[in-house]
Amino acid sequence: MRGSIRLVAWCLAIALVVLPIVGVLCGWFAADRWPVTQLTVQAEFKHVNAEQIRAAVQPRLGKGFFAMNLDTVQSAVAALPWVESVEASKRWPDTLLLRVYERQPFARWNTSQLISGEGKVFSVPDAADYNKLPDLRGPDDHLAEVVSFFADVQKAFAGTHLKITGVTLTDRGSWSVATDSGAQIVIGDRNQAGRRLRRFLDVYPQVIAGHDQGFEYADLRYTNGFAVKWPQAPAAPTAGGTPRT
Repeated sequence: MRGSIRLVAWCLAIALVVLPIVGVLCGWFAADRWPVTQLTVQAEFKHVNAEQIRAAVQPRLGKGFFAMNLDTVQSAVAALPWVESVEASKRWPDTLLLRVYERQPFARWNTSQLISGEGKVFSVPDAADYNKLPDLRGPDDHLAEVVSFFADVQKAFAGTHLKITGVTLTDRGSWSVATDSGAQIVIGDRNQAGRRLRRFLDVYPQVIAGHDQGFEYADLRYTNGFAVKWPQAPAAPTAGGTPRT
């Protein structure tokens, strides 16, 4: 009998300890007490601004300290276009702390989107204005391949005066490359891209010799060579002539 009474007493004692803890964790206990009214944000604020973060968090402020769900707060802030990740925590008795990490744009993707340094595509209203970023284009399901090829081409041209500013992969699997001089290099079949680039670069110093203005267009799709288009030389003025305005 005493053993049964002792067991019941232990159960009651454990319940009195556990139930408040469970209630706190689930937000049941004092859900409206100690409301969270203060917001502290740590961020670089290059693309995301304080007003945007405050607007995302505002509907969740005012709840009790223990009732506030940090996962929903993080999800609301992470939904902002320029946000890469969010860390949320609470400081007793009324403060929500946020550490916001912004996306760092690496390149443009199909003109209207951007690629972050983490390799994620995201949309912002003014993506087209970031025209100083590399311009990468291709089918969405080949993003990783396009980024990888761009890195390979940059490395391949590192020893030349050309700077690669973008690459394009068509739906038919054909590569082309853009340079900072405005010249375009058409490589063609993706399966032969490496071989064609090496063939072009092997003789590039000899090809470019004597052409200070560079080339406008190079077509590497030939079986045993390539074609290069040079800019037209400006017409020399006629002796004694009067320039037209």
